[in-house]
Amino acid sequence: MTYEFDLDTRVEPDGEDAYLADITDRWHTPNGTPNGGYTLAVCLQALRHRLPLPDPIAVSAHYLRPAGVGKARITTETVKTGRRLATGMASLWQDGKEMLRVVASFGDLDKARGRTLVLGRAPRLPDPETLSDALGGLSMPGLSLAGRVEYRLAEPPGWMRGEPGGKPQWEFWMRFRDGREPDALSLPFFVDAMAPAVLDIGEASLTVELTVHVRRRPVPGWLACRVSTRYVMDGFHEEDMEIWDSAGNLVAQSRQLGLLLSA
Repeated sequence: MTYEFDLDTRVEPDGEDAYLADITDRWHTPNGTPNGGYTLAVCLQALRHRLPLPDPIAVSAHYLRPAGVGKARITTETVKTGRRLATGMASLWQDGKEMLRVVASFGDLDKARGRTLVLGRAPRLPDPETLSDALGGLSMPGLSLAGRVEYRLAEPPGWMRGEPGGKPQWEFWMRFRDGREPDALSLPFFVDAMAPAVLDIGEASLTVELTVHVRRRPVPGWLACRVSTRYVMDGFHEEDMEIWDSAGNLVAQSRQLGLLLSA
């Protein structure tokens, strides 16, 4: 079976250093534009083809303009190739304009070795099968992303009830609706797949920059997530995300800088 995420992030070579992709309307945010994690995943697919190692380990994406639906060209450059890491750059272009620039280091998570110390813990959430779909199975106009990703929360935040609670942090389960299992390439998408935490202070935002660290390949199943914002300053805010797999392993962390739409 070919899943929507794999179809919609597929790239084809266009010469030695570039790739072509189709940006679809299946991953839209309420802003009416493709989700930033989705367009990032397209760039990472191109780099995966370009670089000799399979897994994105450290990723930094700068969003220069909102991408749109349609053809895109991704130019790539190999910066350095080593034994454990290979680093490259990718830029996503549409209509002659650069929309997104990515720098990423790839490795092989199956060969990762060294000391491990985990001082944090996974979110303590009820079994996802005992929780209801956060959207009640309903689609939301313009938010096609919600038709691709399923969310389950023990306690919906205030903004979901139409009453922002002033506490921009919550924990929840997440997975692809069509049954696709998570992997290392999909984690940079998932860290940006939830609504911004600042909704609970009555704000919405756009991503300016997103940094992702992939720590381990996830096992199959639901992803337990924790998202929070602690500082809103002069119209900008940070948002931190942790993702833990169904076996309780930390598999990804991210921090993004967002710009409030009210700024």
